[in-house]
Amino acid sequence: MIFNKHTARKTAEVLLQVNAIKLSPKEPFTWASGWKSPIYCDNRIILSFPPIRNYIRETMAKQIERLYGKPDAIAGVATGAIGIGMLVAEYLGLPFIYVRPDAKGHGRQNQIEGFIESGQNVVVVEDLISTGKSSLNAVKALKDAGIKVKGMIAIFTYGFDVATENFEKEEIALNTLSNYESLLEQALETNYISEKELKTLSEWNVNPSGWQAV
Repeated sequence: MIFNKHTARKTAEVLLQVNAIKLSPKEPFTWASGWKSPIYCDNRIILSFPPIRNYIRETMAKQIERLYGKPDAIAGVATGAIGIGMLVAEYLGLPFIYVRPDAKGHGRQNQIEGFIESGQNVVVVEDLISTGKSSLNAVKALKDAGIKVKGMIAIFTYGFDVATENFEKEEIALNTLSNYESLLEQALETNYISEKELKTLSEWNVNPSGWQAV
């Protein structure tokens, strides 16, 4: 869920501004999963724009304090959330760790990088939520290491029903700065998309795996 509508619209505005999110209903993108999609999101782009990364950093940090209090550390999900997670941790004056998709096959064979002790608590930072599978994989790794996960905060979510179900099943609180609904509202208001394109984009979100571009 989003923290508030104003933040959701403002975040959508800056993501569109720097092309961290691109909407292309007429010439859809192909995701790694093979899905055809009229939207592509790469929030790592915000790291190249200081005013925008600072806005995301400060907004995310303040929401973490309001929602979860101050954790023992911030945990970023590799690789997309390492940069923003570290910035948030710096703003809050907290230690930072990050979680790989899998343990390394050499050296210390870590899946969790950085120093944290069993019994401590973290808030997990993500850049993007699609189905939630990779995000919850990181949560599992943290829990398996005896670390308490207070919740997760992400920059943006597509708002898929499957993601909501996955987070509810694992009993992990998820909050995001913005979501798909707020993005479409902002895009329509600023004439980034037309009413016809809005209809196409809305249809995709209901059935992303089966959607076909017209």
